Amino acid sequence: MTAPPSDASAESAGVLRRVWRGTGMLVAGRVYGVLCTLTTFALLATALPDTDFGRYTYYLAVFALLDSMVDFGTGAAAVQRTSERPDSIGSVLRTARRLRTIAAMIGVLLVGGGALYFEEPGAGWILLASLYPLTHPLELSATVFKNRISLGLPVIARAVGNTASLVIVVVLLAYEIRDPARILTGVALGSMLGNLGQHLAARKHLPRIAADPAPLRDFLRLSLPLGLAALCQQAYFYVDNLFIRPIEGDAATGHYNLAVRIMSVGIMVAVLASQASLPWLTSESQRGALWRAVERLSQPLFALAGFGAGLAGPWASSILRLFGEEFVVAGDSLRWLLGATVVVYLGSSFLTAVIASGRGTAQLRIALLGLATNLVGNAWLVPLRGIEGAAIATFATESVVALAALGVLARAGIAEVLSPRGWLWTGGLLGFMAGWAISSYLPLAPLFDALIEFVR
Repeated sequence: MTAPPSDASAESAGVLRRVWRGTGMLVAGRVYGVLCTLTTFALLATALPDTDFGRYTYYLAVFALLDSMVDFGTGAAAVQRTSERPDSIGSVLRTARRLRTIAAMIGVLLVGGGALYFEEPGAGWILLASLYPLTHPLELSATVFKNRISLGLPVIARAVGNTASLVIVVVLLAYEIRDPARILTGVALGSMLGNLGQHLAARKHLPRIAADPAPLRDFLRLSLPLGLAALCQQAYFYVDNLFIRPIEGDAATGHYNLAVRIMSVGIMVAVLASQASLPWLTSESQRGALWRAVERLSQPLFALAGFGAGLAGPWASSILRLFGEEFVVAGDSLRWLLGATVVVYLGSSFLTAVIASGRGTAQLRIALLGLATNLVGNAWLVPLRGIEGAAIATFATESVVALAALGVLARAGIAEVLSPRGWLWTGGLLGFMAGWAISSYLPLAPLFDALIEFVR
């Protein structure tokens, strides 16, 4: 017997509250992780020469791509396969872990072997650091928490890993170790502990009897387009390093990557809300209520993101000055990246809706379009405008991705831009304008001066 609409609405509202709580937990954990990362950046920006700091941030970008390659859609595919069938988690995780292990071994050959082949400074340490994704299969155990939207234990485990990475960096610097490759290895060790912690937290919730692996072909049919799309998304977020480093040098790479790291702080709510809401949005898609769910989840976030980015825009140079006077040159880049941050709140919600509707192939096409846009933009703009050109290319890329995802949803008859709540999608732009106007009159200069003096 079909439940009355009122019951369905009440159930949806209850799940949405769990999504918000789950997002809140993820945001709290990510904020802590970002604070650890920014503290690490601040320490290294002071302790390392500009070129070494730039090389360290370049390695981080490479490892972010490595993480995405090892995941290759297995995390999202595992959630989609098990959210409505929790009894299948044993067999699904067994298949997903096999795929991640194979991908991690390929990653060692590409990253570690590539460092040796190209004779990167500290290549042996980079090879050692590239082994840490072999613990990514353990991270899949947290799928049981994602399905329940009960994310406290995974967040704590990840926070332990972030803390370990920061402590290791502090110890290395205390012992006068300044080699970027060795520091990278220390950070990778902390990440390894985070993956192990997530597995240990989830182990008691996993089946005790080994299940037969899920059919590989069926799982690949779902994970392959998701994985390729995620890899493309990470690539168009970090591929600008491949243009900036040879054209502008290691120092400029470090300046730009600090601005990108600040952008990553701004987009984390969008990314985490998408992760936490995927099971719910998948369920709403099956009920034919996907667009309404996207509106309820994303419109408030979009407006708040616009307002926050607008507040930060006029003070971009002051924010960067906290890390050293040399980083002020990335001020214009950060302003473009703040604009891109606002657009991400649209694009991530629309892309999650595309995934929830079962259109993984469309997501891949969108990601390929975004990567092509970013490559063309960087090839054209970095030689002309340096790191600011890379930031402009990022803004253009995120705009193209958001529009393309909306187009897919519109053609599928899912997006209802002219719905009664449609006008609320202007909130991001209006919020940005309001934030910028208000921020220009805020007397924040003495506060930044005091913070800079405190940091130094």
